[in-house]
Amino acid sequence: MTSSIREDLAHRIAGEITLSEDPGATLRKWRTDFDISQTDLAANLDVSSSVISDYESGRRESPGIGIVRRLVTALLDVDEARGGSRIRQYGRVLSAGFDGDIVYDLREYSTALPIEDFYEALDATEIVRGDRDYVNGHTVINSIQAITRLTNEEFYRLYGQSTDRALVFTDVTRGESPLVAMRVVTPTPNAVVLHGIEEDDLWEHAGDLANVDGFSLAVSTRDLDDALDDLQALA
Repeated sequence: MTSSIREDLAHRIAGEITLSEDPGATLRKWRTDFDISQTDLAANLDVSSSVISDYESGRRESPGIGIVRRLVTALLDVDEARGGSRIRQYGRVLSAGFDGDIVYDLREYSTALPIEDFYEALDATEIVRGDRDYVNGHTVINSIQAITRLTNEEFYRLYGQSTDRALVFTDVTRGESPLVAMRVVTPTPNAVVLHGIEEDDLWEHAGDLANVDGFSLAVSTRDLDDALDDLQALA
């Protein structure tokens, strides 16, 4: 990994925390994205885990620039000590580029969003509830173009900055192809929404596959342009 990737990512994280209306929630989002416990982060900073908890909950005054720099550096240091998988993932996103007919929207949220709020923007009907009840971002994809044109590596880049996100597949007829694709792409997202079909039109094995892989599954027929407007407002 190059130092420039780490520096770009550090600036992005620090900027989000500093500019957030809820810096603690944004810090928590990034820490959980990196799969780092409060205890591990605190150990790197040589403070008690209660200090991290207080920042994330808002019990302590919002951290200043100096504290944010230390927190971000610690997140990246812990990830590098574990092999740097998260930094490499974000590095791929920084250089990612997709044609507009494949990816309609790819966004990150400043804080984790309850999955119910995400469904509301899409007027979606949930079929299966997965293991995680939140999303940190979304990617809206043309299902036919994505499945027929993207390589495994390019498909992985659809996850953006966080795998804890929702993938919305458009132009779906039954949902079979996107859900089979989910079986061979790791890691799985927190949620998959199949756009363009009603529940009665859904492939009969769709719910079973979602249960096996632990992600939430929903369907939506809302006008795509209107849905995109509301989804963009979530970011």
